Formats: sequence, structure tokens, C-alpha cells
Amino acid sequence: MEAETPTTTTTAAMKTTFLIMNGVILAVGNSGGPLIMRLYFIRGGKRIWFSSWLETGGWPIILIPLLAAYISRRRRRRRSTTTAADGAAKLFLMKPRLFSAASAIGILTGLDDYLYAKGVAELPISTAALLAATHLVFTAAFAFLLVKQKFTAYSVNAVVLLTVGTVVLGLHTSGDRPEGESEKEYVVGFFMALSAAGLYGFILPVVELMYKKAKQALTYTLIMEIQLVICFFATLFCTVGMLINNDFQAISREAKEYELGEMKYYLVVIWSAIIWQLFFLGVVGVIFYSSSLLCAIIITVTIPITQILGVFIYNEKFQAEKGIALFLSLWGFISYFFGEITKTKNSNENNDQTRTTTETDRSSRQIIAS
Repeated sequence: MEAETPTTTTTAAMKTTFLIMNGVILAVGNSGGPLIMRLYFIRGGKRIWFSSWLETGGWPIILIPLLAAYISRRRRRRRSTTTAADGAAKLFLMKPRLFSAASAIGILTGLDDYLYAKGVAELPISTAALLAATHLVFTAAFAFLLVKQKFTAYSVNAVVLLTVGTVVLGLHTSGDRPEGESEKEYVVGFFMALSAAGLYGFILPVVELMYKKAKQALTYTLIMEIQLVICFFATLFCTVGMLINNDFQAISREAKEYELGEMKYYLVVIWSAIIWQLFFLGVVGVIFYSSSLLCAIIITVTIPITQILGVFIYNEKFQAEKGIALFLSLWGFISYFFGEITKTKNSNENNDQTRTTTETDRSSRQIIAS
């Protein structure tokens, strides 16, 4: 549980392992979250604020691994000290500065949850997923401004391709409108989803910036605490919206009227909270072990999975525009990772060359000295 920050004691192999684990968790959450959210809406769910609340409402789940980490910390401390008093471990590692930053990010996340839920409510899941891909463009821009993200020709190419894909997607929006939905509702949903992508593209680099400015040692346990605080305040934000909109009073009535039945309604609700919590855990983990830009790339690469499942499960249309946008998204993804592989290879070659030069110089000095 207590994985150290990649910049300290964690080995390269451990860092890669944890990065892959968090990447998989992120992919599962990002693919399953939109699908189950869409299931809520198409089978009779109508509460936007409640749906957005579910995106972060599963935050108590994180208390389980945090409790396990605390018990482990406490046992280690007691084994290394002589008295029970000296063996006391902190219940929470987060300092006030980091808590304040995570709280502010949580409020922004709550707003983003609402915008995204509104978009998914009005749009086919495949369209909503492709619109969500535009957050990569915003992430790249804000990462450059906030955390001085370095770009290569490949990463710039990826951003451009994804941007073009989104423009293509928006060319014929009216033909993709779900049956029974007005053009105004569709347009509102389209721009809500796009706004959610833009806001989340800002949030990801801000999380990375928060890590850099934390002024305390970062561990994976602390990262989970950060997720807990972010999701708690996001849920609090959405709770206010639910109270204003009288959603709490409507939940039982909505459950009874749900097309799949009352029991399945609550199953959809519970699993929605669980799957979205996987998404947020993956986000903070990938940023911790890599960067906000890679997090955005992983989110983007799961789009084909969401699209294909949306077409098969919900019988949604897969028009030519979506096919072109999908192709451009995959092209952009491949371009980015090819650039990263090339960059790593060149970096390793330069390091080897530097190491060889240093060893040669050292040998020369030893010969001269002798």
C-alpha cells in the first residue's frame, strides 16, 4: 500500500508496474462509466444532478484501502519503537496546504461531473465519448502552461489529429440526434459535453501541478487521500444541486418507474458509483506515476472500446463521421506513443554515451595520476 514516490525509492520496474495497474483501472472506469450512465438515462432515469453525483459518490470505497494502509503503518511503527505512544501513526497524511488544493479541485470536478452527465443524457454514448476525447487538446495546452510539459512533433501531431476528428464529428450533428429529442436539446448536450472536456483538460494538469507544489513527501497512500478529498467535495457540490432540484425525493419514485425494474435501478446506481470511482483512482495514479498528458492519452485510447460497446449494446448509429473520427483518434494515439518510444530510446542512448565518456575520462585521469 505504501508505494513511494517515483522520484525517491521506487525502482523503475515498480514504477512501471504501478503505472500499468493504474492505467488498466483508468481504462476500465473510463469505458464502463459512460456506458452505465447512458443505461441509467435510456431506461427512464432523468435526474442530471443525481447522475453527476454518482460519478464521485462512491468515495467511501477509498476508506477501505486507506484503513488497511493505516493499520500497516501503525504496525510498522510499533515494531520500530519501544513504547505504544511512540508507535502511534497519523490517521491522515495530508497537510492543510494539500487539503485546500484538493478541495478546490473537487469543486471544479463536481461542476465537470454535471456538464458531462448533461452531455451523456442528451447524446448517443459513441458521440459523447468522442467529444470527451477533445479534453486531450485542452490538457496539452494547460499542461504546457502550468507544468511546462515538453512536446515533440509526435505529441503535437496527436493533438492535431484528435482536434480534426472532433471537428469532423460535429459536421453532421443533426443526423445523429436520438429519436424523440429536439435539435435544441441535442445542441445543448453537445456543447455541455464539449465544455466538460475543456474543464477536465484543465483539471488534469492542475492535479499534476498540485503534486509538484505539495511540499510534502508523496506516497500512493497520500494519493488515495487526495482522491478521497477531491471526490468528497465534488459530491458535496452535486449534493447541493440535488437538494435544489429535489432529486432526493424523486429517487424512490424514479426507481419504481424504471423500465428494468426497481431492483435493477439500484444495481445500476451502485455499479455506476463503483465504476466511476475506478476512473478517478486511475486518474490520480497515472498522473502520480507519469503525467497529466499520459492520463489524457489513456482516456482517449479507451474511446474505441466505448464506441463499439455503445453500438452493440444500445444499437446506436455508427455513421461515417464517427468512423473517420475514430480512425483519427487511433492514429493520434499511435503517433503519441511512437514519439514516446523514440524519445525514451534517444534518452537511453544519450545516457549510455554520457556514461561511457565519463568512465573514459575517469580512466584517463587514473592513468595520468599513476
